[in-house]
Amino acid sequence: MDKQDIILSRNLGQDIENTIMGQPHDRIFVLTDTTTLRLCWPLVNSLHCFDRAQMITIGETDENKTLDSLAYVWTALQQGGATRHSLMLNLGGGMVTDLGGFAASTFKRGLAYINVPTTLLSQVDASVGGKTGINFGGLKNEIGVFNCAKAVLLSSEFLRSLDSHNILSGYAEMLKHGLISNVENWAELLRFDLSSIDYERLGSLVSKSVTIKEHIVEEDPTEKGLRKALNLGHTAGHALESLAMEEERTVLHGYAVAWGLICELYLSTLKCGFPKDKFRQTVQFIHDNYGDFPIDCKQYEKLYAFMTHDKKNEGNSINFTLLGDIGDIRINQQATKEEIFDMLDFLREG
Repeated sequence: MDKQDIILSRNLGQDIENTIMGQPHDRIFVLTDTTTLRLCWPLVNSLHCFDRAQMITIGETDENKTLDSLAYVWTALQQGGATRHSLMLNLGGGMVTDLGGFAASTFKRGLAYINVPTTLLSQVDASVGGKTGINFGGLKNEIGVFNCAKAVLLSSEFLRSLDSHNILSGYAEMLKHGLISNVENWAELLRFDLSSIDYERLGSLVSKSVTIKEHIVEEDPTEKGLRKALNLGHTAGHALESLAMEEERTVLHGYAVAWGLICELYLSTLKCGFPKDKFRQTVQFIHDNYGDFPIDCKQYEKLYAFMTHDKKNEGNSINFTLLGDIGDIRINQQATKEEIFDMLDFLREG
């Protein structure tokens, strides 16, 4: 998988112009959702590189990361005369970059695309690393391919338009990156004041977070080993997110990851000796900022069933990424059904 160009933008307009001009193309298509069309497109739509751009807009939120939306984008590309020499720019959050990347990767067996992520979550997670896809059959990211964007352009200008919930959603992935890297990064993230955001400092933390993920992806682009470190919190988190989707409870991805971190750090203390003081500090930070996800024991079987569909699983075992300590990554860890139910007890009881 080709290495993607990560651009930390200081001049949004100039950087987009340079990036697009550096990628030969016959036509350019811009994918947004209804929210980014309204809030983010006006920041860049006067650029000359977009004079002849064709716009494609899909519905907002993860509920629209579907086969129907994918077919809509494919149809728009076909009717717009897209060729294998065309270029697609995905302007939006993780749903847009995931679905747009998949649409570009599969239309006419693949056309080049650029990601311009507009949410904190997409900047530190979804847009970087080459994972693309859609939800299918009630499961998160069930269908997709590995295929890197030609470039990912990160700008803090977009972050100022986010509400606190979307900031927190992205910050959960940054906390995960801190946990799998080193104590200094983890401690700095716990100290950051999310109630009064310093956007310049947040931009610096984003840069560190992306560097951590980029290093891991370079080592293991198709998730055969080390890249599974990035799934910390996600086996349980995706199950909670799938349950919320089924019950029509709106839950942002990062919140589910945060609650998933509680679950999997609990397993880490139980099975790998993760230090209890660091466990308590991290769990307290998550409770203080993300609140709780109410579940009862009647839902345990459903959550367990969702975990059996996790893409990291091998054979009949549910695989977790756990930690022996900050930065001490233990991939391919199994837990019994009883241990998983104990984990859910801990989450439920707070």
